[in-house]
Amino acid sequence: MRVLVTGGCGYKGSVLVPQLLEDGHQVISFDSQWFGNYLKDHSQLTNIKGDIRDIESVPMDGVDTVIHLANIANDPAVELNPTLSWEVNVLAGQQLAEKSIRSGVKHLIYASSGSVYGIKEEERVTEDLTLVPISIYNKTKMVAERVFLSYKDKMQVHCIRPATVCGISPRMRLDVSVNMLTFQALKNKKITVFGGKQTRPNIHIKDMINVYRHFLKNPSIESGCFNAGFENISILDIANKVKEKVGAEVLITESNDPRSYRQDSTKLESTGFKKKYSVDDAIEEIKSNYEQNLLKEDESCYTVKWMKKLQLSA
Repeated sequence: MRVLVTGGCGYKGSVLVPQLLEDGHQVISFDSQWFGNYLKDHSQLTNIKGDIRDIESVPMDGVDTVIHLANIANDPAVELNPTLSWEVNVLAGQQLAEKSIRSGVKHLIYASSGSVYGIKEEERVTEDLTLVPISIYNKTKMVAERVFLSYKDKMQVHCIRPATVCGISPRMRLDVSVNMLTFQALKNKKITVFGGKQTRPNIHIKDMINVYRHFLKNPSIESGCFNAGFENISILDIANKVKEKVGAEVLITESNDPRSYRQDSTKLESTGFKKKYSVDDAIEEIKSNYEQNLLKEDESCYTVKWMKKLQLSA
């Protein structure tokens, strides 16, 4: 199968693309490469540096499936330049959908976000609950979902709502909760937790990649939205897990951010998907990579810091 992966050099894309190649697919990676290019040359890989907003530069010839990962990720990064974020996260997505239809693409898989629900009191946050996004980032994801789903009568559309992803990637992120707390512990022997009672859903990056592969293998699953998050854990519980495995001191300070997010992924599991990895696995892998000197920290590991350096803020 010929697969276009937008954002193929990102945190998830840098793990997904090699796996798709191993699965035997022909892959086109299309990415701005703001955070670098960690994809190795491969006979079945076409690796293109480009701007998703320039839709004419996105190759679609012969593409069967689009996996759309490209976006400005997370609340703080979006707040740097809301206009850029609407252009990348929504307007470029609409153009991508239109070009996909014109090019005969049969299947589009969209990486949305579990944060589209906003703050919910329900213990089981399922796909049928109303969406009440509270940040610009959340809103761009919600609107983009609706744009893509408006094309579901012309191609299969699967909108995946991931939890916070954790674990090792060639394009490493150290600004997401599990990764950040584990790296803090390894580097400083201390973990700073702001508040700690806030709950976050989590998913291991290998499970996240397997979700995309699952829908790629099963395109006939009815179009719609699917949660992808399995461990609803408080920030303090994550810190304590890290403490047990790394041996660091946990420091708790006050926080003005009481927000908790949860997810229920029963719908995804009903399609036959089974999770294989956990937060504990991610902590162990980060620890192992650090101890083997394979985990390198630089400014590009921190989205906001790097975007400011690239002068991508307003």
